[in-house]
Formats: sequence, structure tokens, C-alpha cells
Amino acid sequence: MSRIVVTGRVPEPALQKLRAEHEVDAWEGSDSISRQELLRRVAGADAIVSLLTERIDPELLDAAGPQLKVVANVAVGYDNIDVPACTERGVVATNTPGVLIDATADIALGLILMATRRLGEGERLIRSGQAWKWGMFFLLGSSLQGKTLGIVGMGGIGQATARRAKAFGMEIVYQSRSEIDPAIAAELGARRVELDELLTISDVVSLHCPYGPATHHLIGAEQLSLMKDSAYLVNTARGPIVDEAALALALREGQIAGAGLDVFEQEPKVHPWLLELENVTLVPHLGSATVETRTAMAVLAADNTLAVLKGEQPPTPIS
Repeated sequence: MSRIVVTGRVPEPALQKLRAEHEVDAWEGSDSISRQELLRRVAGADAIVSLLTERIDPELLDAAGPQLKVVANVAVGYDNIDVPACTERGVVATNTPGVLIDATADIALGLILMATRRLGEGERLIRSGQAWKWGMFFLLGSSLQGKTLGIVGMGGIGQATARRAKAFGMEIVYQSRSEIDPAIAAELGARRVELDELLTISDVVSLHCPYGPATHHLIGAEQLSLMKDSAYLVNTARGPIVDEAALALALREGQIAGAGLDVFEQEPKVHPWLLELENVTLVPHLGSATVETRTAMAVLAADNTLAVLKGEQPPTPIS
């Protein structure tokens, strides 16, 4: 039997799969595991099932030892993993794409609706106990029909978000490293453009690109200045894709109309200006937060782990 370290709490079906074949050391604390404790526990591990809150770097890989075969990340993003360091040590790194597409696209559309229709402001107003009454100009928002959604990163989640937006009558443009399947482009009526054009013409910009050096602060002061003053920015990808200070300033000065954020540059910290603003909707990284999705993610990570330990190709290796 191999020894598997699970760095945080995951749904029980995944643990059952792992325990049926191997020894499992799973962190059960309500808080994230400390770095010191993590380094201690991984010593001698054959596999690590990691959450995005844990940094998988050379220090941790060396603490585990040369027998380590696989790091299975319970997330589609893997900016917490030093993939070249894994490759250098012969460790297979995997992630969990596909299973969280619909859940994240649902959150993206939810944030679009909350931002454009000012739902967060309305909810806060009622909960505050302030007096209010219906009026023709009370909390006016913006409709989606006939508006343009610009999608940055047209992978599975971007395409699923586009389908939802199309059902609301939106036009779709996108920026991506490559053209999408022509049949899908035709289905969505989606047109590929460069980022600057997308920012200039879109009424809503939704971010779905992976995070890495090339996309760090992809959206900063210069890019925000290209957007319409009536436009909205939505981020369900990774926080550091957006320069949060620049976004806070743009929102504060009315340079753009609003924003919806599920992720933040220095999670769980949020830029203090954002907390003071009414024209931004803030939710705590809930993109994949359904029972079904989180279970599917954990089970896929378990399948990846078991496959590598058997000497087989994992279902979803990080290429």
C-alpha cells in the first residue's frame, strides 16, 4: 500500500476511493493546514492530493522525498503548483478540468446579473433597515439584451458562460490564444478579436483565462481605461489577473460602471476600497461551490492519484 497525504478536507466519496486501496493521511482541521505541519506530514508520501490553498513548491517536494509519484490538485487552476519542479523530480501533476465548467459559468452569469441589475445594492439596502419605496428611477440597472459580452479565455468555462449569455440575448466576442471550433463559434455567433478591441466594444467583460506570468495583471489601469464608462468587469478565474488597486480606483471614479468578483488578488484579503463601494459585487470564491461539483472534483483527483500509483496514465494530467 502507498501512503497518500490529503492536504485539506474533501468530500467523503473521494476519501473512500483512496482508502480502499491505500493508506490515507487526511487533514481534518477546519482551518487550512499550517505550512510546518504540511511539510512534516508529506515526508515519505507517495502521493499528495492538494487543495489550491497549499503551495506545492521545491521545498515541499523535497520534504516529501524521492518516492513521491503524483500531486493531484483538486482544482482546474494550478498556479499553486510549481509544475516544472514536479517534472524535474519525476512527479506527475494533475488537475480537475471539465467537472466544474457549469458551476463556474453559473456563478459568472450570476455576477453579471447582480452587477448589471444592482441586486447586491438592493439586498444591502433592505437588510440595513433604511426606508425605501418603488420609483421610476429607483436603483436603475442595465439590461443584457442586445449588449455585447466580451469573454477573455474561451475554454470550456468561457464557452459555457457564452451559451448562458446568448440565452439572455447578448452578442459574444472573445479573446483567446487560438480560434475555437468553428461549429461552436457558429452556434454562439462568437467573433474572435484582440484584447484591446474586446475591452473597447464590450458592455460586460468576463475573465476565464488561466493565471500565470503572461496573465498577471492582464487587466490593469491601461486596460480599464479602454472600457466604456457603462461597462462591467466580472472575474471568476484568478484574482491576480486583475490589478485590484487599479480596478478599485476605476470603480471609485466611475471609469467603469461596476464589477462582480468571485476571486481576489490576495485571498482572503480584499482591497479596502472595494469593500466601501456599492458598484461592486463581492463573493468568496464560490465558483465551484456546489455539492455535486466539489464531489466530482475530489473524485477526479482521487482517480488521477490511483491511476499514477498503478503506473497508468491519469485521466487529467497537467500538460
